[in-house]
Amino acid sequence: MMRVVGPGGILLTLVAAAVAGPLTTNVAAAAGLEASAWAITPDDAACHTDFELVARSGGVAPVALISDGDRVLLRFTKEGVPSLAFLPIRIDRKAFANLVQRTGDEGMAVMGLSDETIDAMRHGRVLQIAWLSDEAVSASLSGAAQGITDLKTCGAQVAGQRRAQAKAQAAARASAAAEQQLAIARAQAAAAEAVRQRAAAEAEEITARVEQDRAIAAAERRRVLANRERQRALAAQQYYYGDRPYGDRDSGPQSQPAPWGYYRSYDYPR
Repeated sequence: MMRVVGPGGILLTLVAAAVAGPLTTNVAAAAGLEASAWAITPDDAACHTDFELVARSGGVAPVALISDGDRVLLRFTKEGVPSLAFLPIRIDRKAFANLVQRTGDEGMAVMGLSDETIDAMRHGRVLQIAWLSDEAVSASLSGAAQGITDLKTCGAQVAGQRRAQAKAQAAARASAAAEQQLAIARAQAAAAEAVRQRAAAEAEEITARVEQDRAIAAAERRRVLANRERQRALAAQQYYYGDRPYGDRDSGPQSQPAPWGYYRSYDYPR
């Protein structure tokens, strides 16, 4: 007989019964035992209870029942266990086959227990597994009815808390992601607004420069036209007020010859 003290002071008493002999021997050994209290231990997302199956020679094979509230799994270790297998366990010498799946750890595997198997464990007296070690191993199922109920209740509560935590963490991550996206969007909007303002300022600067160039060009044209007008006015003034070229000046009225005239000597005959 082995005593294991679990969390909260719960006392687990597990007794291994020899199974190599007739079933009546196992049943008689299990019938003389008091109902044991199953020590339930919460894990991260499930609960488990550990116990040992014992061979007639005294060899021990440790196993555990695990539940998340929905399923009950039998976890064990066996070298060379296949990745998938369909193996039987015996409850009161009646076989119940279930799917075995190897986990990531070397030699570690779990058997998913069907509802029929779990119901048989609740009401059975002896669990026997022939393939777990070199010889058949067995254990009493005393207290299994309440133990499996408590195991599933604990698993449901732990799994529920785990789901709530995962949901809260997912909501927090989603909120953080949304805040990050909002911050990115705000930064992008601010950058776009800065670009827009810079482009508007550059456009205004270009427009002002163009207007300035136009004003300078218009002023230059007005200056050139005014200069031309002044030159024309000056030329006209020079023309009309005697400052014209010599050939263009008016010779004025011609003097008339004297009425008596002047005669040259060669105008008379000799």
